[in-house]
Amino acid sequence: MTFSDAIRTCFSKFFTFSGRAARPEYWFFFLFIVIWNIIAGIIDWQFFTQVSTSQTDSSTSVTATSSQPVQSIVGLIVFFPHLAVAWRRMHDTGRSGLFALLPILLILGAFAVLIFGIGLASSFQHGGSLDILFTRATLLIVIPTLIVLFVSPLLVLWWLTRPSQPGPNKYGPNPYEVLP
Repeated sequence: MTFSDAIRTCFSKFFTFSGRAARPEYWFFFLFIVIWNIIAGIIDWQFFTQVSTSQTDSSTSVTATSSQPVQSIVGLIVFFPHLAVAWRRMHDTGRSGLFALLPILLILGAFAVLIFGIGLASSFQHGGSLDILFTRATLLIVIPTLIVLFVSPLLVLWWLTRPSQPGPNKYGPNPYEVLP
């Protein structure tokens, strides 16, 4: 699969979360996203960055602000195709597509534990034994969760780089063995 074939395939399968995607399809589309984000960043920097200079008696400060509209538009355009191709790529390695969302799901879980744990601890008398117990229990759960949060994107990246599962699997035929 060539670079242009991968881009064409990913945009034609905009909301297709079934089936399988070969490594070149995913990684060429990922490269396309990186290139377009760099181009969008340059356009935003060139046309949408406002530099204001304020000068006082002893110092000068320069402030640059940008709302990054072009990068936001590019991100919105490629969000669903990228999610769909990552989902299909996980299928190609024999895993559920939900594994592509693993880091996001873990972040949501960590926030839920932190918010509910601290919320429960704050409902007890400040400095009381139950307050301290829930605070410590929350920390005991959050610290390993944070470690997993740092490891999970690397694990997902590793899964995305794995070769295709040979032969058909429960998600469909191997993309290398299917004739176009």
